[in-house]
Amino acid sequence: MKTYIVLLRGINVSGKNKLPMSALREVLNEMGFQNVQTYIQSGNILLDTDEEKVMITQKIREAIALKFGYDVPVIIRTIDEWKKAIQNYPFSLENEKIVAFTFLDTPVEEQKIEVNGIKEDQYQINKDIIYLHCPSGFADTKLTNNLFEKKLKVIATSRNLRTTLKLLELTKT
Repeated sequence: MKTYIVLLRGINVSGKNKLPMSALREVLNEMGFQNVQTYIQSGNILLDTDEEKVMITQKIREAIALKFGYDVPVIIRTIDEWKKAIQNYPFSLENEKIVAFTFLDTPVEEQKIEVNGIKEDQYQINKDIIYLHCPSGFADTKLTNNLFEKKLKVIATSRNLRTTLKLLELTKT
């Protein structure tokens, strides 16, 4: 059995796409996933299963649509892929408030895209992840999930350094 980190795109604490994590855990447990955990209200899940990523993605999307009534993009990584993403971060990790990881649902060939007005913010595309270093702050950066989705034609969801490290810690590896 493998442990996976599952990221949901566009989940909110209230309003549109409200998805209570306790209800989601219940649904995932009923589906037969093992050791289901969620972390904070923004769509971070850890689970164990013998199934492959494509099947897990499909099952979770279908279950959320059936139970909660809307489609939620799902991005999945193995623990090894998660560790590699952290290890390969190319910028300084000194200030955790300006560090983030944007996970993509499919790998891309592009290494650069045209983005105007990013000031001192930096990004690096590495197949299915984009590393972000945003001294201007995430509230003001132009480097957003929507931008990457539009330019790269993928689904993207970002996690800050604290959440990324916490999800790894919760896997107990």
